[in-house]
Amino acid sequence: MRVLVTGATGFTGGHLARALAARGYEVRALARDPASPAAAELKPAGVALIRGDLRDAASIEAAARGVDVIYHVAAVYRQAGLPSSAYHDINAAAVGRVVDAAAKSGARRVVHCSTVGVHGDIEHPPANEDAPFRPGDIYQATKIEGEHVARAAAARTGVEVTIVRPTGIYGPGDRRLLKLFGGVARRRWVTLSSGEIYYHLTYIDDLVEGFRLCGEHPSAANRTYILAGGEVTTLNGLVALTAEVAGVPTPSLHLPVWPVWIAGAVCETLCAPFRIEPPLYRRRVDFFTKSRAFDITRARTEIGYAPAVTLRDGIRRTLDWYRTHGWI
Repeated sequence: MRVLVTGATGFTGGHLARALAARGYEVRALARDPASPAAAELKPAGVALIRGDLRDAASIEAAARGVDVIYHVAAVYRQAGLPSSAYHDINAAAVGRVVDAAAKSGARRVVHCSTVGVHGDIEHPPANEDAPFRPGDIYQATKIEGEHVARAAAARTGVEVTIVRPTGIYGPGDRRLLKLFGGVARRRWVTLSSGEIYYHLTYIDDLVEGFRLCGEHPSAANRTYILAGGEVTTLNGLVALTAEVAGVPTPSLHLPVWPVWIAGAVCETLCAPFRIEPPLYRRRVDFFTKSRAFDITRARTEIGYAPAVTLRDGIRRTLDWYRTHGWI
């Protein structure tokens, strides 16, 4: 199996590229700077680095030549000072360029990474793939746009496209949930609001296997799957379990959410003209108020997706990695 991975210098794409290479696949990674430290970490795993840019169709086509499957993981997440056009170009328009490159190079399938964030706050959990779209920001809105572009390109070219919507991804090397896990482990965690919202995580190894199944299983062609862990908990439950694994007392301090949300809005307004990263975002406050729980029945029954890492074990592995690398 010959595959191309975009976004391999990031957390999810890097894990995916290394895991597929470890299985004996011929793995290529599209990278704007193959000499960067993040790209260099892929070389010992046997991943071939191909210089290219998602804004350049010709470079994507060159990287895709002769591959069987393209795993399109690259995206613009949330960054201070980025214009809306940057999100549209990478999260939406580039998806079409990737599918077109697959068609020209002879690849049979593109696995496109979206997000469960397209569903927004889940009013009646657990939600499945047919839940309505309720994007809350430009990132989620352009992820929806990217899904539409992917399906249209698939219909136009005949390339099989499989869309993956992961829940919150965590594991060794992840920085996004370091604030939660590290904060609890260092006894510096404060919960905003009641903490009784649902939160659904996906351990990186389970997600990588789900990606592989989406790229290879015959039933996955032109389907959409939510990929998540096998356990759903409340935020309070997640904090308590993290404290238990870390061997520290469970944090008990709760603060009202709205003063912090207003402070986040002020920070964003003041920082935006200078294109600097605000110390506080409203979206980070939304973490405490938006409920997310999902049904993975479709992935289980159609492609045999079976998350194997328990939440407790995943947290333990993640905390161990953080400690080993001096992050906590």
